[in-house]
Amino acid sequence: MKLSLSGGNAMHHILITFSTMPEQFSLLQQAAPGSEIKYIPSKQVTREDVLWADIILGNPPLAYLHENPNLGLLALSRAGSADCCEPGILPEHTILTNATGAYGIIISEWMIGMLLSIYNHFAVYRAQQEKHCWKKQTLGRHSIYGSKILIVGAGNIGSEFARRAKAMGAYTIGVRRSNPQPDSCFDEMHLISDLDTLLPEADVVALSVPGTSETAHLMSDARLSLMKQGAVLLNVGRGSAVDSDALCRHLSSGHLLAAGLDVTEPEPLPPEHPLWAQPNAYITPHISGGMDSPISCQAIFEICLNNLRAYLGEGEYRNIVDRQTGYRRL
Repeated sequence: MKLSLSGGNAMHHILITFSTMPEQFSLLQQAAPGSEIKYIPSKQVTREDVLWADIILGNPPLAYLHENPNLGLLALSRAGSADCCEPGILPEHTILTNATGAYGIIISEWMIGMLLSIYNHFAVYRAQQEKHCWKKQTLGRHSIYGSKILIVGAGNIGSEFARRAKAMGAYTIGVRRSNPQPDSCFDEMHLISDLDTLLPEADVVALSVPGTSETAHLMSDARLSLMKQGAVLLNVGRGSAVDSDALCRHLSSGHLLAAGLDVTEPEPLPPEHPLWAQPNAYITPHISGGMDSPISCQAIFEICLNNLRAYLGEGEYRNIVDRQTGYRRL
């Protein structure tokens, strides 16, 4: 589906790659009067579409962006933006923003749900249900209450998860790459340099980090070895943060109780990958922050609308990305 609306002589060519409600589309028109606005789903965007636009809201194909010398603003509808910061992807003058802050609620609920499922062996009982089998199992249940949860990546997603886990009685420890200021949803806050000393004490290690050169295989074989016997690993950031082969070994050996993964390396995970065969690996196909959540969709739209207005001279930007680090500027 392609939708194009213009008000007279177009001042800007605006390409939006995520769907909007009619009232949202009207707000875009009001923000950029006289501009031509096209809605084209990301998977249908062509080279010609990218070269036509001087403003893009959403996630276009990256391959064509460097060819557009007129691209002034790329307002991503996703939180991850490191791939857009690679040399040669974007024109130097293009302002890059991301949707950090839009996904914390829905992804943190996935994290709580996954952890509860692991701790209560829901998968075992679901398998029994499919066999019409009523049988109580003595598997040893765990509780979030009283657990120590180490959250690596204490941004919006990590903080929302910490808030929910703490409300359920967990002791929450945050890890950030910089600015370890106290936060009410964390009982402790540390820098990433403290990670190795924190891993052995945590019942749960939750990763919500972006995919950058700094986070590649952050959880290496050595760091997985440092994790507490019977601990759980959750990953909702990027699959590249975990050494998948090493994780398989730590799951199959029984060192780790389980891993709940919404992201993997590689992704999509090939059918022959050994992670699929691990009975204590619980995998979803990168859906924890999907665009099927009305809460997230509204938040994404508001961030993109704000940054469109800022580009056109009204207000301040949200989430400008530092191209040197791949993170939003603090």
